[in-house]
Amino acid sequence: MVDLQELGGRFDPLTVRALGALWGKSRERAGGTTSLLLAHSLDTAAVAELLWESLLAPSTRSALDEVAGGRGRGRALFVWLCGIHDCGKATPAHQRLWPEGAEAVRRLGLAWVEAAALAGVKRQKRWRHDWAGGLIAKELLAEAGWSAHQVDWVWPLVAGHHGAFPSLRDVQEPSSAKGQLRGRGTAWRQVQQAVLEVFTREVGFAALADVEPVAAPSRALQLQLSGLVVMADWIASDERYFVGMDDLRLVSLDASRGRAASAWNALGLQSGWGALDLPGPEAFGDRFGCSPRPSQAMVDKAARRMGGPGLLVFEGPMGEGKTEGAQAAAEILAARFGANGVFVGMPTQATSDPMFTRTRQWLKAIDAELASRVVLLHGKRAFNSEWKALLDHSGAPSGGEAFGGVDEFGLGEDPYGIEPEACGVTERQAPAEWFLGPKRGLLAPFVVGTVDQLLFAATRTRHVMLRMAGLAGKVVILDEVHACDVYMSQFLREALRWLGQAGVPVIVLSATLAPAQRQALVEAYLTGAASREEFPIDVPTPPGYPSVTAAWLPASGEPQFHVDAEDSWRADLGVVVRTIPEAVPGPRSSRDERKKLRVEADAKVGDLLADELVHGGTALVIRNSVARAQSLYEELRGRFGEGQVRLLHGRFTVARRAELTEESLRLLGPQTPRPRGGRLILVATQLAEQSFDVDADVLVTDVAPVDLLLQRVGRVHRHEQTWRPDRLRVPRVFVTGFEPREGREPVFDFVGEKIYGRHLLLRTAAVLPGEGGVWSVPGDVPGLVERVYGPDASLLPEEWRAAGEAALREQEDRDRARADDARQYLLTPRGEHERRTLAGLHYGGSTTGSDEGSLRAAVRDGDESVEVVLVVRREGEAVFRTLAGRALNANGDVALDVLEEVLGLTVRLPSKFTALASELKPLPGWHGHPWLGGSRALVLGASGQAQLGEITVSYDDEFGLREM
Repeated sequence: MVDLQELGGRFDPLTVRALGALWGKSRERAGGTTSLLLAHSLDTAAVAELLWESLLAPSTRSALDEVAGGRGRGRALFVWLCGIHDCGKATPAHQRLWPEGAEAVRRLGLAWVEAAALAGVKRQKRWRHDWAGGLIAKELLAEAGWSAHQVDWVWPLVAGHHGAFPSLRDVQEPSSAKGQLRGRGTAWRQVQQAVLEVFTREVGFAALADVEPVAAPSRALQLQLSGLVVMADWIASDERYFVGMDDLRLVSLDASRGRAASAWNALGLQSGWGALDLPGPEAFGDRFGCSPRPSQAMVDKAARRMGGPGLLVFEGPMGEGKTEGAQAAAEILAARFGANGVFVGMPTQATSDPMFTRTRQWLKAIDAELASRVVLLHGKRAFNSEWKALLDHSGAPSGGEAFGGVDEFGLGEDPYGIEPEACGVTERQAPAEWFLGPKRGLLAPFVVGTVDQLLFAATRTRHVMLRMAGLAGKVVILDEVHACDVYMSQFLREALRWLGQAGVPVIVLSATLAPAQRQALVEAYLTGAASREEFPIDVPTPPGYPSVTAAWLPASGEPQFHVDAEDSWRADLGVVVRTIPEAVPGPRSSRDERKKLRVEADAKVGDLLADELVHGGTALVIRNSVARAQSLYEELRGRFGEGQVRLLHGRFTVARRAELTEESLRLLGPQTPRPRGGRLILVATQLAEQSFDVDADVLVTDVAPVDLLLQRVGRVHRHEQTWRPDRLRVPRVFVTGFEPREGREPVFDFVGEKIYGRHLLLRTAAVLPGEGGVWSVPGDVPGLVERVYGPDASLLPEEWRAAGEAALREQEDRDRARADDARQYLLTPRGEHERRTLAGLHYGGSTTGSDEGSLRAAVRDGDESVEVVLVVRREGEAVFRTLAGRALNANGDVALDVLEEVLGLTVRLPSKFTALASELKPLPGWHGHPWLGGSRALVLGASGQAQLGEITVSYDDEFGLREM
């Protein structure tokens, strides 16, 4: 307990009385009883103790021990850093905000001139307790004798705990306040000093001077620490477990520890795998039920030989077993370098879902309890049946939408409240609900999501520190990184810089990685590890394929590499590659002419498939646009019947798309027996390009850059044991979507050229074999990728070269512009990577919103596409209905038993409709609804049609959303 007599011996009576009056949480925000500032500080410190013991990775604890001056000293420093975050509340800037608390403070004699304080607030609206705290911490720590370089990294943690780091100029009190916001006179200064000193003694230090670290942490560790401070604050602010404490005599660290322990147990917060033992050679078989393939053993060896945390690039063909190799390597790296969990980043939501299943299976083989701690992190996870079953079992909200945001006096930036009925229990069989709230998903010990979640951590956004705190202390696995274009790559490299500096082991997987991409990724990671702005290095070229490239930076400062290659586990597959020329409409073609050519192109593919599948078999057709896929599906359905053709693209409702994806994986997956003579055709967009485990006998694909084309080829003859008709025993691929021209370069379908650019399409067309030519897969893969992405101008035929040079210039200009566009959102501007503190991290440049939609638009270089919920209103009816005909009512109110169906009717509109869709609003009955309040409704007529501006769109479960 706080000893009032002892306090009276050290401080004057006014200061002692002030410690019993300064409020941290108003009674409206603290369960009905005012929470003293000192009580909340100790509550946060008690939570920090539990974070240290139960959640922090061994690598993080070791790093903080080093900063604090020795083994075991990091814990006390960490607890202190978390607890001082609200020291700025010992100012009029905060105390004036709650009339009841303000009056109590004024009665003591701690006064301020309200008019001047109000003038300061009007001048600088953001000068609140967080910025005031940064200023106070900076001054008081310096007065306590701390060195300037230690003070300089600590005060931004205080000033930035509401999500953004100000500059030193920002934290200065606005001159118009005339000292009335920070508190004028010696009385306020003595009180502020006492708050910091009393807290410091309560957590075990004799004085402020004794807290000073011996080393400054890296900027990445500072960012991680900042996120952990925010996490501790949010947990300690949950009024269900931290009811206010308004009697200074009852305030103590022990009392706070009791509240923290109760909160911890109720929230069900669980660790990762803790300190792992280094797995032995038998571990691979134990985890996956088979012996490692040569390439998997190669990656295992590389992970064991790395001299420190680093970047490991595993390149191998589709179906090589890269996922299992990466998982085994992650376990080794975690054991060797003290990681406490894993983040797996996938290119899309669709590829994240099956990886969620595979990750849970892997972790279950390590420890049966770990499988229940995996969080699926993407915007449509509520429609993943496995995730939903996991959350339904625990009674938690599947999408996390029930988690609200609460903060003192409507600051509205710190979400930490959860629904009372969703309280956890200690023996949970699902991830803790706390991790399901906004911005908190990466803090869970095991996470599978889109690569966007990693890219978000490289953006200049509020609470970015939470994302870095979630990634640091884990092993990061990134699959299909070649899918990141030049724009996304800016964020990927920025993230790798921070991860390199944080000492986070990263495993990168790719089937078709261009040499320049490999160089850029390794260079970004090692540049971060060296804390340098630029760090040019020569990355060794792997001697074969599959290959591994491991890179790390030891204390000597000289990059180290381990490069190896192995033969694939199966022999090269000879894939016959042919082209299907397609007449491409010119820019001045009429709509009727374009439609005529589309019909002819579809008919040509139909004729081909009728011939190829005459004795049965399966075909996959990948189109570069939804419109092309829908058009071809209509043609094929008319030829072969609905039962033999399926359509899959991104403009189905989320529920329907999940059904179609699951059906496609089941019908064309490795475990499904193929009926002799049966025929099945799947028409899809790029959804089927990556991490989509289907096996087709024949592939028809629109032309795409060679690496993506090879990804599509990887869906053909994927599994050796699959039965195939005699005619289709040799894998065949037909490339279309372009028109060859005699003596000139080919022309490409408009959509394909818009997506991929003419430069790469021309170079890809140049490596397509002649009639009946063969690609050996995987043997030819690295050579093909290197030729297309390399600088050799002689790759193009002589008569194409002028067009090729023009296309290259266009591409370079476009890439430069896109890279510049991306940099305005990057967490660290160019030239600032060698800064030593977080001060001003959010200063200048462009920022983006923190919601997932605006973040996704920022990291993927696109208009923020709009999602709408489809409902039907028949002519003459007052009520709205679901697509299945279930009635809502005249206002659209959704009963609980219909809610899941309505949410499942969400569909994403093409970006060209973004402006038009802004006119769409939620239905009247949706306003204020926790799930539907922000959802726009697209009301269809009885025919399934609606008008968006001058364009008529329709929706049905067979074609999805399409323009009429």
